[in-house]
Amino acid sequence: MTIIPAIDIIDGKCVRLTKGDYSQQTTYNEDPLEVAQQFEDAGLQRLHLVDLDGAKAGEVKNWKILEKIAGKTNLLVDFSGGISTLKNVEIAFGSGAAYAAIGSMAVKDEFTLSGWLMAFGADKFIIGADVKDEIIVIRGWTETTKITVFELIEKYKLKGVKDFFCTDVNKDGLLQGPATDLYKKILNQQPSINLIASGGVTSLEELEDLRQAGCKGAIIGKAIYENRIALSDLKRFF
Repeated sequence: MTIIPAIDIIDGKCVRLTKGDYSQQTTYNEDPLEVAQQFEDAGLQRLHLVDLDGAKAGEVKNWKILEKIAGKTNLLVDFSGGISTLKNVEIAFGSGAAYAAIGSMAVKDEFTLSGWLMAFGADKFIIGADVKDEIIVIRGWTETTKITVFELIEKYKLKGVKDFFCTDVNKDGLLQGPATDLYKKILNQQPSINLIASGGVTSLEELEDLRQAGCKGAIIGKAIYENRIALSDLKRFF
C-alpha cells in the first residue's frame, strides 16, 4: 500500500481544513517545499497536493508551488483543485504533476473530462470521489448530487481510469478514523480498481486495516502534522 502525504495550499502556505471548511483552517508551515522535502527524506515517494485557492476560484492558482516541488524533489505529485479547463490540465502537467486529480468535473462535465482522458491518457488521471452517506458531493462539499460512489467509479472505470481516491466528508480532518467499511464495500463491487483511502487516518493500526481491506494507497494529512503518526514509522508500508 502506498502512503501518500497531503499538502493543502492556501495563500502559498501549508494548511489543513476541518471537514473542508475554509473557516476552520490551521496553518502548519509557511513553506510547502520544506514539508515536501521532509516527506521525501523520510522515504515517501508520492504527494497529494491540493490547491484550495484553485478549488475555490474554479481555476488553478498555486501552480508555481507545484512547479517548485516537482522541480526540487523526486516525489510523484498528484495535483487537484480548480482543474476545470483544458488550459488548467496543461498547466498542471506542464508544472510537473504526475497525475491530475479530478473531482467536481467528473460529475459536472463528463464530456469534457472524457476528452482529456483520451488526449492525455486515462492513466494520468485520478478520479476523486467525495462521499457523504455513499452519495457524491461536489464543489467543496457544498452540493449534493444524486450519484452514488459506486455509479461514479463504474462510469470512469469503463473509460479506462484505474485510480480512484475516496473521501468520506464526515471523517475528513477530524482524526476519528477512516471509512474502512465503505472502502470494503467499494472494493467488493470493484475489486480491479486502485482505491486510495482519504480522510480520518489517525494510527498505524488503521493503515494496516486499510491495507488488509485491499486499498492500494492511503492519503494522510492531519495525523502527520499533529504528530499522531511519525514519518519514520511509515516505513513498514514501503
